[in-house]
Amino acid sequence: MSGGTVAGEGDVSSATAGEEGRDPLSISPDVKASLSILIVDDDRTLREGCASVLQMDGFNVTTLGRGDEAVDMVKRRRFDIVLVDLYMTPVSGMDILKATVDASKDTIVVVMTGNPSVTTSIEALRAGAWDYLPKPFSATHLQVLVGRASHAVMVARETRDLRVQLLKQSGNSDKLTLLGVSPAFRKAVDLARKVASTDASVMIMGESGTGKEVIAQFIHAHSRRASRQLVPINCAALPEGLLESELFGHRKGAFTGADRDKPGLLEIANGGTLFLDELTEMSLPLQAKLLRVIQDGVVRRVGSEKEDAVVDVRFISATNRVPQECVTKGTLREDLLYRLRVVPINLPPLRKRPEDVSLLANHFLTHYWERHRTSGEAQPRISESAVEFLRTRAWRGNVRELQNVIEQMSVLTEPGHLVQPEDVPIYDDVETEAAPTGFPTPVMNEPFHTAKDKLIAHFEREYLAQLVTRAGSNMSKAARLANIDRTTLYRLMEKHGFRREDGGMPLEE
Repeated sequence: MSGGTVAGEGDVSSATAGEEGRDPLSISPDVKASLSILIVDDDRTLREGCASVLQMDGFNVTTLGRGDEAVDMVKRRRFDIVLVDLYMTPVSGMDILKATVDASKDTIVVVMTGNPSVTTSIEALRAGAWDYLPKPFSATHLQVLVGRASHAVMVARETRDLRVQLLKQSGNSDKLTLLGVSPAFRKAVDLARKVASTDASVMIMGESGTGKEVIAQFIHAHSRRASRQLVPINCAALPEGLLESELFGHRKGAFTGADRDKPGLLEIANGGTLFLDELTEMSLPLQAKLLRVIQDGVVRRVGSEKEDAVVDVRFISATNRVPQECVTKGTLREDLLYRLRVVPINLPPLRKRPEDVSLLANHFLTHYWERHRTSGEAQPRISESAVEFLRTRAWRGNVRELQNVIEQMSVLTEPGHLVQPEDVPIYDDVETEAAPTGFPTPVMNEPFHTAKDKLIAHFEREYLAQLVTRAGSNMSKAARLANIDRTTLYRLMEKHGFRREDGGMPLEE
């Protein structure tokens, strides 16, 4: 293990005295005494130094110097917080981390390491660690981090109590339903459900309109922070100066118009979740300031010369860009990406989930019919041909665009009407854009039959691509829609490089 030190006793007492004046996390002595903390480190000096600092703060602390003893201990006894050195032998800190997470998903694990590399840190966070503490660290740093962890434990207790109460009242603890049966979408939902119970930072990636904020709401609603706020902010919607003030808050007189102290969204989200939409649009200086909050939990308002608050916030971010490309272009800090993309979730565009179009369209029709129409009016129905028409659209705006189209349809359609393709309000410019790409123009000096063969091949390939999408990659259904037998369909697919076993995807894709 790489050696690490905490501050000496003189430093501990001064740090404690300084913190008692403001105690930003407001943890009462009774709550501290109720929290059980396990410290595992084969460095006796560091282990006992950490224990001394935390015991002086009023926590209930247990220490161990052997990894095998720690694994056995966490299986037999539940701890609220576990601080474990990452590099120990023969049983490593990673083994203890995994054993703790397996024994209790509510236990917060902080890994301590003298070699805080990006790879090992990310690996630990993905394995379930709440945070990591690089060595050497001061007593104040330890106190702040354990204070944040204690606050998270308190929030989790409140949420569990609230869930029990809601379950008794309604018999159902689900707070949000996500519509979709396509494999790609269900994979994203399953991952969101799995990560929701942790405090891991999540980055949601997908095109505009795919439902990134809905997934963020789902994760928060199923987390141990559900009793606290989910605070969203669109990083692309505000200029840099205003975005900084909104996130971090400001002091009176910090700039023209700042006539009072104002807490930022980071402070408002304390104990809950902050949703950073369009993260990649944030400026690099703001990214650096945000990184410090993520690492230390310390917020300094605009115009302030001191640390104004210590916060415990879970971060969920979203972007419609490729994050790694933004790092390459220099518009996104790599260290910030590693801290925020502990668990990446990719949302597929609507055109890649055609089997969900009917489900979504009927859901939106019911929703908007009830909103815009008089109670008792017969709701229209969407015909199969209209559904097939909707499935052929490009949906560049994805679910948000489909939602808008169905809302228009609910306003314009007569009660009880069976909606046909011509009743779907698709604008001409959208329809033109959604059409297949144009045919290649034959070169004037090419022979007639050569030009004709090129056009036919292009048509067949474009037709197959849209046919497979309409059929939801079901080859039998595709053959029925095209009114050809499956042998002919397979022959055409092979001719144009489509793989039958991969649902008709072209070979180069």
